[in-house]
Amino acid sequence: MSVYTPAEVVEETGFTLDTLRYYEKIGLLEPVGRNAAGQRRFSEQDVGWLGTIRCLRDTGMPIAEMLRFADLVRAGDHTIPDRIKLLEEHDGRVREQIANLTERQRYIQNKISYYRRVV
Repeated sequence: MSVYTPAEVVEETGFTLDTLRYYEKIGLLEPVGRNAAGQRRFSEQDVGWLGTIRCLRDTGMPIAEMLRFADLVRAGDHTIPDRIKLLEEHDGRVREQIANLTERQRYIQNKISYYRRVV
């Protein structure tokens, strides 16, 4: 099994060291293993989980919901229906964000067209 240093995880995930420590402190990330010198060593599973967290965070999921999702994952497969519901609700919010951004992009594009006609 591969292990990753904090610097490698920062590079891989884009999270800062402070964020990684915070996520571990609040329980969003399981306690990270350490080597004999007490230095954090992340597992492939840790890095994979952080990829999921990155996606949820980048799409605007609040930390409280991410914690709920983490709790459901850790509770076992019997929580899959609840996970689906949570992710479907989040997906709906993401769709709304995309629609809003698309509308605003159209406005910007119209403004660009207007200015090009004026010049």
